[in-house]
Amino acid sequence: MYNESYYKYTKDDIMILNKVSSKNDEVLILRKPIIEDAKSIIEYLNKVGGESDNLLFGKDEFHLTEEQEMEYINKVNKDTNALMILGLINNEIVGIAQVYGSNRKRIVHNSEIAISVRKKYWSVGIGSAIMSELIRFARESGKKNISLGVKANNQKALKLYEKFGFQKIGIHKDYFNINGTYHDKILMMLQI
Repeated sequence: MYNESYYKYTKDDIMILNKVSSKNDEVLILRKPIIEDAKSIIEYLNKVGGESDNLLFGKDEFHLTEEQEMEYINKVNKDTNALMILGLINNEIVGIAQVYGSNRKRIVHNSEIAISVRKKYWSVGIGSAIMSELIRFARESGKKNISLGVKANNQKALKLYEKFGFQKIGIHKDYFNINGTYHDKILMMLQI
C-alpha cells in the first residue's frame, strides 16, 4: 500500500511531497492541492493551454467553475488510486500533474499519467521532479503499469518519458486536431 508516512505536513495541513532545487537554482515545492488552490489551478490551466499545442485544450478552454474544481480536488485527495501534484516556485503554480487508476478489480494494477509544465520552466528539471513523485506513488500503491499519451512531435516530453523508462507501445492516428491539422498521439507505457 502507498506509504503516506513519507509525506511531511506543515502547520496548515498542506501535504508537502518534496522540495527540490531546479536547474536554475529556484526551490520547487511539490505538494497536494487544497481547495483554496482551485482558482489558481483554473488560471494556470487556462494559461498553460495557450503556451503550446501539446495539451488536450488550448488557451482559456478549461471551463470548470471554481466550485467544480474544489469538488474535484476533494475527490482526488480522497481517492487512494490517485495523486494530484502542484509544482510551485515562489508560490506560483509552474506545473500540475496527476496519476490515477481504476478501482475495478481486473484493472486496478494500471494507472495513467497527465502532466503539464509552464513553458518558461521547460528544461529546468520540473517535469523530472514531478515524474519521480508520480512513479513513486504508483509503485507504492501497487500499480504494475503506468501509461500516457503524448503528441507525436512533442520531442521534449518524449525525451522525458523515455528517460524514466517509458516505451512506445502504439500510435493513435489523427488524435489531435490543432487548427484543422491532425496530429498523432504516441501511446507509452512503463512497467514497474
